[in-house]
Amino acid sequence: MSATAETIRRLTVNDIAKLHAEGERIAMLTAYDYPTAKLLDEAGIPMLLVGDSLGRVILGYENEIPVSMADMLHHTAAVTRGAKHALVIGDMPFLSYATSEAAVANAGRFLAEAGAQAVKLEGGVRSGRSMEAVVRAGIPVMGHIGWTPQAANAAGKVRVLGKNRDQGRALLQDALAVQEAGAFAIVLELVPEQLAAAITERLHIPTIGIGAGAGCSGQVQVVTDLLGFDAWRPRHAKAYADLRGTILEAARAYASDVAAGTFPAAEQTVRMDDAVLDEVLGRGSSDRPAGSIPVGGIPLDRDL
Repeated sequence: MSATAETIRRLTVNDIAKLHAEGERIAMLTAYDYPTAKLLDEAGIPMLLVGDSLGRVILGYENEIPVSMADMLHHTAAVTRGAKHALVIGDMPFLSYATSEAAVANAGRFLAEAGAQAVKLEGGVRSGRSMEAVVRAGIPVMGHIGWTPQAANAAGKVRVLGKNRDQGRALLQDALAVQEAGAFAIVLELVPEQLAAAITERLHIPTIGIGAGAGCSGQVQVVTDLLGFDAWRPRHAKAYADLRGTILEAARAYASDVAAGTFPAAEQTVRMDDAVLDEVLGRGSSDRPAGSIPVGGIPLDRDL
């Protein structure tokens, strides 16, 4: 085993708990493929979430509802192959944890088939039993409350939740339910910053915010928002690059070079020996017709 391989160790939920205990803010990003996961891992991102957001940003669905277990397992496996150090969390898709039995079976597939180290379930009180069953089966669970995309058809338009008394108390109950179920962390999505900070103070597990202010224990962003793939992005997202512009510029420059005949150039081209090419094309000395007369004439001992 090489020295490099020996030094790479996969993070565990215990490592995340240690970061939280030491007061370190935790960065998490979504990842959906091998090359992106490899780069994010190299950048030192400690947690990678294979989110069901891949339905919108990768597969082109209108929302997360159509995403299947097959989709999630396929992309999670790619991410775990790319990331050797980060803790990889598979997002359990719509209806894959409707019952405790289904939750345990499907969560187990994320670990056994896709190589993930944990799973994420949406919902607080309503998903508590499923979360607890998965945790009891020995599978680490991350919770997710606030705006939960899989409940979009019931919740209506995307909006911040918890602004009024009833919603705020319900979110606090959800957060406590997730913690009591044994989750190692919880995502707070589209929650007022003061409420998110108050929830964070009341929990002993880390909160990971997305549109929930800086008072959370850590933050998560959709990687395509972070990299600037789209002209539009949510208010809570910040683009740290403009890959949309970079990709458009590169694609247009490539098409222009192809049209002009300047790509491929000599440095992108392989040549062969011209004499060998003559042999391949039947223009070599060995390809003269069999009945042709040699330069010195016909030998006398040749059978006529």
